[in-house]
Amino acid sequence: MIQVEHLSGGYYGKLIVRDMSFTVQKGELFGILGPNGSGKTTLMKMMSGILLASSGEMWIKEKRLSDYTSKELAKRVAVLPQMASQAFSYSVKETVSLGRYAHQSGFFPVWREEDEQAVKQAMEQTGVALFAETSLEELSGGERQRVFLAQALAQEPEVLLLDEPTNHLDLSFQKELLDLLKKMTKETGLTVVSIFHDLNLASLYCDRLLLMEDGELHKLGIPSEVLKEEPVQHVYKTDIHQRPHPEVPKPQMSILPEKMLEDEEEVEVDGTCIRQNGEFIALDAPILLKTLSAGVTGAGWGWHRSFVNRRVDKNYWHDSYKEDMKQFLRRYGFDVNETVGMMTAVHLHTAAYRLVEVEGISVFAAVTAGVGNAVDVSRAAEHDRAFLPGTINTWVFANGHLSEEAFVQAVMTATEAKVKALIDKSVKDPLTGSQATGTSTDSVLIAATQRGTYQSFAGTITPLGQAIGKAVYECTVQALENGGIGERKK
Repeated sequence: MIQVEHLSGGYYGKLIVRDMSFTVQKGELFGILGPNGSGKTTLMKMMSGILLASSGEMWIKEKRLSDYTSKELAKRVAVLPQMASQAFSYSVKETVSLGRYAHQSGFFPVWREEDEQAVKQAMEQTGVALFAETSLEELSGGERQRVFLAQALAQEPEVLLLDEPTNHLDLSFQKELLDLLKKMTKETGLTVVSIFHDLNLASLYCDRLLLMEDGELHKLGIPSEVLKEEPVQHVYKTDIHQRPHPEVPKPQMSILPEKMLEDEEEVEVDGTCIRQNGEFIALDAPILLKTLSAGVTGAGWGWHRSFVNRRVDKNYWHDSYKEDMKQFLRRYGFDVNETVGMMTAVHLHTAAYRLVEVEGISVFAAVTAGVGNAVDVSRAAEHDRAFLPGTINTWVFANGHLSEEAFVQAVMTATEAKVKALIDKSVKDPLTGSQATGTSTDSVLIAATQRGTYQSFAGTITPLGQAIGKAVYECTVQALENGGIGERKK
């Protein structure tokens, strides 16, 4: 659809864009990225024919851009520039209707039914039909942006060029706009080329990305190829962290703010943070901790301050157990968004705690362990799948800065320590009579202060792993001896 070859150009004899070459396929949503001053808008102006290139060529549908008349080009290409603060006294419908100019002919053009339908459809697609008769001057910046997009769509173009289309739009309209553009590329074959400042939006919606630096092409490819930490940090001259989106296979970038002095002060999570009653055990951390957990609430990765182990009856059942847990937390004043919540069927007085330090890294562990629903994992298929509340809940709090690899290894190390405790206490699967490796619904939490010494690994032979292994093993043994084994025999 679009072919750019060795395109260069700028203003007043100064080159802003140099030797750009790339192609854009029909039906593609193509994103252009780069810091301020990198030449994105200049490139867009040359692609739209507003600014003549000093060298190089561009083709649209195998025809040179320079060979199109302005009206022919307007039937092929629509442009939505950066929105100016100035507004005119036209109504919304009048403004959108200007997009039909390229389709008018004759000295006295006639407004046809197809023009009316194109304008109506464009206004409905962009959500501006409700204020069709409102003056443009009365609209907010975001509303005007949607009106000008409707004007561009009313042209019924094959190519749509957008300069920061989500500028001035709130979150919901950003999503609606980009969902609409993505849908149009797939269903109608519309080709969209858009400048983005928001790297994460570009990653989510674009098929391919072009990253510019100082007027030149720095990187071109699919989002996962372009949005890597090294090229983005190089081009934008700032620290960022890349990680996958939690729901779709696209990278997301996070800026890393400069740490303040108070963010570097070491804190320690230990037994003084624990409070306990007949209904729950809670640990109240002095700061938000980075967490990886299998909790009823707060599961997966997150940052949490409160950690709750709630006791429920061994016959507990609730169709909406997650919502029931949230209501429980709210009832006792916990912020659900900052709380990892677990359930256990054992009496809480059997819980065990340990603070272990190895080579300067300390770990605080807390375990509740009942084994009435103990399972040999190798023979788990012989059990039914009835829901039972978790009976071995393992909490590990590391007073240090853990890598993500260390978090995952910590789960493995804690699990190995738990299994070793079950072996040493001869806990059996009551159905098979073989050695139990856990219970049917065990839960685990790894939390870290993310301050102090950096820990790359948490395998069993590392100092962090040794501390986790010792703390979890001793806690699990103690919790079993405190009553967990007895509960299995009842």
